[in-house]
Amino acid sequence: MSAALNCNITFIGGGNMAQALIGGLLSRGLPATRITVSDPFEKIRLLLQEKDVHVTEDNIEAIKQADIVVFAVKPQVLGSVLKPLKGLLDDKLLISIVAGAEIKTISDLTGSERIVRVMPNTPALVQTGAHGIYANPEVSAKDRELTTQVLAATGLTLWVNSEAQIDAVTAVSGSGPAYFFYMMESMIRAGKNMGLDEKVATALTLQTALGAAQMAITSSSAPSDLRKNVTSPNGTTQAALEVFDRAQISQNIQTALAAAQKRSQELAQELSDSIK
Repeated sequence: MSAALNCNITFIGGGNMAQALIGGLLSRGLPATRITVSDPFEKIRLLLQEKDVHVTEDNIEAIKQADIVVFAVKPQVLGSVLKPLKGLLDDKLLISIVAGAEIKTISDLTGSERIVRVMPNTPALVQTGAHGIYANPEVSAKDRELTTQVLAATGLTLWVNSEAQIDAVTAVSGSGPAYFFYMMESMIRAGKNMGLDEKVATALTLQTALGAAQMAITSSSAPSDLRKNVTSPNGTTQAALEVFDRAQISQNIQTALAAAQKRSQELAQELSDSIK
């Protein structure tokens, strides 16, 4: 990430996702002196000071020397945070990880056009995130590479072809960790009901989830083929999967993700309407 190492990066908002990105950047060799964080909460500023980055509660001061500005605030305060910065960001690459904030909304608030929209997910907190990314045409190939370098410090980076696809990204990976946690909860509960100690049921479930994901990532086979490979005729796995099929689990998952996508679209519209 040699190009990003020569950039000054400012984070507006220093919450968990910003802290994950900052930690990743520092681990990749970005000097702490090149990072500035603006946050209104003293507790967060004190925490970030321990990483030796610059901290402030003055957003205008924070962006002065920035080459890249990352917006990492709650959607409900986006308007009040960005309006005072209008006209001050023209020479900077803007990266937004604000849920539901469309590029047009960011552009209207800032007057800028070099904007990248990102949908991260919470595994970024442990450097195994998945980032869906979209940029408008004003973002150059160099800016795209810089964005990739900044985000790759905390996980996988994938560019999508249209901003509308960010809603699908939200449904698949943005909300996705919760789906797997839900499955884990159910498996742990089932293990306990069958007589396993809770710690044993939990350890078995988590290791199985980790192992299955690692197999899917490293294998050249599709997940459907991996499933078939471990499903012996008339065996225990087949017995369980037949119950899933009778309950239409696959169809229900697709319906659930469609609901998440629809809600993502609605939230973006609600945010846009609230700022007008």
